[in-house]
Amino acid sequence: MSSVRIECVAKEGCRLGESPVWDEKEGALLYVDITGRKVCRWSPLTKQAQAIPVDDPVSSVALRKSGDYVITLGTRFAALKWKEELVTTITQVDKDKANTRFNDGKVDPAGRYFAGTMAEEIRPAVLERRQGSLYTLFPDLSVVKHFDQVDISNGLDWSLDHKTFFYIDSLSYSVDAFDYDLQTGKIGNRRSIYKLEKEESIPDGMCIDTEGKLWVACYDGGRVIRLDPETGKRLQTVKLPVDKTTSCCFGGKDYSEMYVTSASDGMDKEWLSRQPQAGGIFKITGLGVKGVPPYPFAG
Repeated sequence: MSSVRIECVAKEGCRLGESPVWDEKEGALLYVDITGRKVCRWSPLTKQAQAIPVDDPVSSVALRKSGDYVITLGTRFAALKWKEELVTTITQVDKDKANTRFNDGKVDPAGRYFAGTMAEEIRPAVLERRQGSLYTLFPDLSVVKHFDQVDISNGLDWSLDHKTFFYIDSLSYSVDAFDYDLQTGKIGNRRSIYKLEKEESIPDGMCIDTEGKLWVACYDGGRVIRLDPETGKRLQTVKLPVDKTTSCCFGGKDYSEMYVTSASDGMDKEWLSRQPQAGGIFKITGLGVKGVPPYPFAG
């Protein structure tokens, strides 16, 4: 795979970059800086990122069918009007918990927004265990809770035939699969399809390619790995010049470029001097596969 090329495209450095999503209409990459509390949009034309500040940790961003975006903000699902820089709350979850926040989220093929919570971190990946839950925001703006007892609700995506939901609870060090009912949005029959190896470290964000293989960003592992969900085998490893790789998505004109977010939180001066691009956004080309365009929230 000598043709694989890695380039740091947005060097402004997120504290905790996450949730990259390609916005085809804008020809730009959306992502969030969770602890930096901003939603960002990077343009390959201007090579610049615009940022909108928000009042809570913002952990995921998704396209919206009616225009603009939806985000997960603190323990709220919210709408974001980009030009007006206006955030309005849609609904709140985890009302019985004092110290949780949303983490990763993604929209399913039917336009439902799936997102999970976790306890606020004491230090990166150090937190009170089993405080999180997985939720879905439906297009009618109602919310369903699927399960709780989650440590760090993270990467999610759906198989190409929409019959399987893939999900990561980071501290289980496992990529899991569920049977998926696209009509109802119900999930069941949870099973592990891949256990991470020691050097791969913590599974974080995830996306799927047009061959039905999963790509998982490995936090503290400095890599993205490509997995076959059918066989449970790792097919490829792409190492990045930073340790704290957090999530990945496909984008660009034909979805043949991969974008990877990263973090700098929890790194001391010496570590940062060795990895000056920590918190940057990376573009990987030459993978030889394409991704699936993101689905917009239908509500």
